[in-house]
Amino acid sequence: MSQKIHIQATVDVPRAKAWAIYTEPAHITNWNFASDDWCCPRAENDLRVGGRLCYRMEAKDGSFGFDFEAVYAEVLPAVKLDYSLTDGRAVETSFEDAGEGTTISIAFEAEAENPADMQRAGWQAILDNFKRYAETL
Repeated sequence: MSQKIHIQATVDVPRAKAWAIYTEPAHITNWNFASDDWCCPRAENDLRVGGRLCYRMEAKDGSFGFDFEAVYAEVLPAVKLDYSLTDGRAVETSFEDAGEGTTISIAFEAEAENPADMQRAGWQAILDNFKRYAETL
């Protein structure tokens, strides 16, 4: 069993709005990258059990890119998203009220190629980017 990594962020938007920004492809392409030299030019999200999500993530200079793909195991609108990545690792995302905002918590199984701290930092940077984007809308 691989190590489970936990990250979270509290976003100053109501839960229904946070859910929409987190799950709608038109928004995903605006926040789903860890640094300004990366982008997410395409996002597909079939938000149902058995549905597929696919985010294209690329370096802006074209030097590297990959598809982040998964299949949903559980979808509870504005509450929870569980999915399995194509390599079998599980990801659990929850949305909880935090005053007038929303706390988004993500637990994911680490992959074996990169150090856990590097993975945590990358996923946290993406979630922090989501927070910045969501709070400007």
